[in-house]
Amino acid sequence: MTRWLQRLVAACRDHPDRGSLELFYAGVALIGFLVVGLVVDLGAALNATSDADYRAQEAARAGAQQLDAGQAITGEALVVDPAAAQSGARAYLEGRHLDGDVTVSADGQQLQVTVHTTYQPIFASLLGYTRLPVTGHGGAVLLHQAKG
Repeated sequence: MTRWLQRLVAACRDHPDRGSLELFYAGVALIGFLVVGLVVDLGAALNATSDADYRAQEAARAGAQQLDAGQAITGEALVVDPAAAQSGARAYLEGRHLDGDVTVSADGQQLQVTVHTTYQPIFASLLGYTRLPVTGHGGAVLLHQAKG
C-alpha cells in the first residue's frame, strides 16, 4: 500500500465518531421509503374511490333507462318504472360482481346507488392495513316526459 492510503486507513480507524452516521442515514432512508409508499397507497385508494363512484353512477344510469313499456309503446309518455329501475341497477351491479345498495325515493323520482368495495394496499400492509373499505355513490333523476 502506498503511504497516503495507510495514513487514510489509520485516520479512519482512530476517529471517535466512526460509523455513527450510517445508522442515521438508514433510518432516514426507511422513513423516506414509508412516506413514499403511503403516498402511493393513498393515491391508489383515491383512484379506487373514484372507480367506485363511476360504477355507482353507471348502475344508476342503467336503472334510469328502464321505461314503462306499456306507456312507451303506445306513445302516451316516457315514464320510468321505479321497480324496473331498481332491478336494472341491481342487475348492473351483479353483472360486475359488485356489492351495493339501490334505493328509489318514495315519490319514484330519484334512484340512489351505493357501491361497497375494498382496496388492498401495497405499502400500508407493512403497517397492518391489509384492506381499506371504499364506498362510491351515484344517482339518477327518473324524469317523466309528457305526450309529445
